[in-house]
Amino acid sequence: MLRLTKKADYGLIALSHLAATRPGASASAKEIAGAYGIPLPLLAKVLQKLARNGFLASVQGTNGGYRLARDAAGISVFEVVKAIDGPVLLTSCFTENGRCDQSRCCTVREPLRKIHHDILRLLAGITISDLVREETGAQRPGSALPFRIMHGL
Repeated sequence: MLRLTKKADYGLIALSHLAATRPGASASAKEIAGAYGIPLPLLAKVLQKLARNGFLASVQGTNGGYRLARDAAGISVFEVVKAIDGPVLLTSCFTENGRCDQSRCCTVREPLRKIHHDILRLLAGITISDLVREETGAQRPGSALPFRIMHGL
């Protein structure tokens, strides 16, 4: 089963939280963790990774924390998941070497490749702004997210 890791889920939750607040506002790891019941040590590591990958900027001072370093409309779910978890793979066929013991006689490799491609395209087409709109029920005209991010799944 294809499933987001807890780290990726927490990263998407944190980015959506920051995108839903007023532009340029920051939030601490503790604030985000408390709002969603996320373990603080794990969230802190995820936020640091997101900052290292250019999604977040660290804000120092008494009202410090993290803020979005890029526009939420320009951050795709795919790039966040990839930054946190590494490559998104449906099966071992799609790794760098792409080989397995059944390569010569496999009848599902090509159909699975198409499914894999479609999943990557779907994730790349959904932005943090889309997640916020979906959560608040305010979708952009003519769009409908093909799925909902369900917290804790």
